[in-house]
Amino acid sequence: MKSEAVVPTRSVESGSLFDTAQSFLLAPYDLEAAQLSQVFGALHAHRIDYADLYFQYTRSEGWNLEEGIVKSGSYSIDSGVGVRAISGEKTAFAYSDEISMPALQDAATATRAIARAGQVRRVQVTGVHPDPVAALYEPLDPLASLPAQAKVAMLEKLERMCRALDPRITQVMAHLGGEYEVVLIARSDGHIAADVRPLVRLSVQVIAEQDGRRETGSSGGGGRTDYSHFSAARMQDYAQQAVSQALTNLAARPAPAGTMTVVLGPGWPGILLHEAIGHGLEGDFNRKGSSAFSGRMGERVGAPGVTVVDDGTLPGRRGSLSVDDEGNPTQRTVLIEDGVLRGYIQDGLNARLMKMPVTGNGRRESFAHLTLPRMTNTYMLAGTQAPEEIIRSVKRGLYAVNFGGGQVDITNGKFVFSAAEAYMIEEGKVTYPVRGATLIGDGPDALTRVSMIGNDLQLDSGIGTCGKEGQSVPVGVGQPTLKIDGLTVGGTA
Repeated sequence: MKSEAVVPTRSVESGSLFDTAQSFLLAPYDLEAAQLSQVFGALHAHRIDYADLYFQYTRSEGWNLEEGIVKSGSYSIDSGVGVRAISGEKTAFAYSDEISMPALQDAATATRAIARAGQVRRVQVTGVHPDPVAALYEPLDPLASLPAQAKVAMLEKLERMCRALDPRITQVMAHLGGEYEVVLIARSDGHIAADVRPLVRLSVQVIAEQDGRRETGSSGGGGRTDYSHFSAARMQDYAQQAVSQALTNLAARPAPAGTMTVVLGPGWPGILLHEAIGHGLEGDFNRKGSSAFSGRMGERVGAPGVTVVDDGTLPGRRGSLSVDDEGNPTQRTVLIEDGVLRGYIQDGLNARLMKMPVTGNGRRESFAHLTLPRMTNTYMLAGTQAPEEIIRSVKRGLYAVNFGGGQVDITNGKFVFSAAEAYMIEEGKVTYPVRGATLIGDGPDALTRVSMIGNDLQLDSGIGTCGKEGQSVPVGVGQPTLKIDGLTVGGTA
């Protein structure tokens, strides 16, 4: 598996994470972990299956460069707590941006309305104790890792790198962002977990002009570390990729349309897998029967050799979490194995109702949002064919190496994705770049049309953000080079 290097992680004691969480989320408000049992005690008087408290402190910043100047920036500090109670299929939720015992008790009172009608067992409230956490990243504070002047200088340097590569680059836009997040999750079963989650991202977009024509290119990356991730060599790589994409599109011809063989490049093209397949494997859609994969466990849903996993345990990756937002350790979950459906992505609620194991995929955007089953790092495993062999096998087709926007219908997997960088393949050779190519199909059908799988698995560079029900969370995607037969290509020719 190939991926961008991330600053090596070190062993972090769960006690130190818990101490950090207490110092940010409890101590400033004269709260102690033992007091949290009082909140669960109030809920215990009513019939519920489960309850939890989600405390969060987030400090974030963003810097934006345009026309050679850092024109805007942002800085924010947010903190609060969410209280959730579950009875059967029903969920009650309340949150407060004030952390205090009265606020917690008020939120608990608000959630009791759902519990009064419950006809299920009472929760057994036990003593609160911190769970061990296998940290996948260091508890760094990205915002403190560089002075403000150095952050501005980093963006200015990236702009100079882009402009130096080709005189046709007329505009450069760059963004640097960092986040320091501390969470504490306390549950009605007595478990409590803490995590300190750093996150950084650097992105660049360029515009190239020639003979009155303008084209764009973009690149970037990041991970759960600090700003030292962005070495000069890595920034140069981002600049090369963005400029190369823009210049390639300047020379691109209109894309043809029709049904043809499509070869997807490794890495970021896995976003199609994430959208068209991954969402359809999330537990809530399958429990409700609204996914194209509902009720198909154990059935063949893809071609032989197609194995898809969701793995939240990759050290330092953007989509990784030491624990999910329900306090469960993340894990590597095999979703599709050799073309056969083996698992779903589960949070606690949907796993319980479906009588399936929890997979550590309970995620939420913030304390003000409900937990949902969400992907972490989702990718297809490598096959045995060399990428060159795959290209040689195509008489005429499209080679898509980068994607822009797209749309997916979860209920049937139908998708439309636009290629940000694509080429024609003719007689087994990559010939000329094309613009305006879109891929049209449905995910489950496309999985059965995979005829060759490359040996060059790559993960994306750390830029992915996933949206679901109005919530955004960082994710990772990846795949090897793939050959898909008979996919519909919408073009401009």
